[in-house]
Amino acid sequence: MLRLSMTTSHNGSATPLVRLEDVGKTYHMGELDVQVVRHVSLEIYAGELLVMVGPSGSGKSTLLNILGGLDRPSAGRVWFRDLELSACSRRELTRFRREAVGFVFQFYNLVPNLTARENVLVSTEISSTPMDVDRALALVGLTDRADHFPAQLSGGEQQRVAIARAVAKNPELLLCDEPTGALDYETGKRILRLLADLRQQLGTTVLLITHNAAIAHMADRVVRLRSGEVVEVHANPAPLAPEEIEW
Repeated sequence: MLRLSMTTSHNGSATPLVRLEDVGKTYHMGELDVQVVRHVSLEIYAGELLVMVGPSGSGKSTLLNILGGLDRPSAGRVWFRDLELSACSRRELTRFRREAVGFVFQFYNLVPNLTARENVLVSTEISSTPMDVDRALALVGLTDRADHFPAQLSGGEQQRVAIARAVAKNPELLLCDEPTGALDYETGKRILRLLADLRQQLGTTVLLITHNAAIAHMADRVVRLRSGEVVEVHANPAPLAPEEIEW
């Protein structure tokens, strides 16, 4: 297990679950340097639902990859509790991803020749404190579809399997990259409702990135990005239920 100190819930004196300090990311492409993230400082608190919005190319996915230990910053520092991710070895980052983070992407990335239950089981086998597979499937409403293969499931059902796979690890941080991007309007709303419910039931911290500004209305806090920089962070005094959002 990662040896991490406890963090309190989000309030005025809370210690951040995640902290970024002057983070930058530059990709070297031949003789050209492309800076995709610039001077980002941000705190994310335990149990909150934070939505990061911005147009394509604003640096959202790069920041999510840095937060999830999939990529390293070129500049600045990143902490998860008292663990400095920006100073971790590759092995330490692998351990961090296995034990602390769940990922949900726009495309479901399910193994096609495994059933829904087997796709979720794969995730639990790399976690030190996994959730029961059937409980994870029940949380996303797929108990009766557990033995179906991805090709036998709708897009919304496949995304629910992907979410079950992510939460079955019992992660403290759930990172969602355009989770409704490949879904129709009504199915997308059901997925947002599911993420909101899971946050409430499990106490998981949820970071959702999207180009769809309307989704920001369901967040506790909203981070707006433009050209790799944070241009605004604000709290929602009265977050909307997913069903109330229109886009």
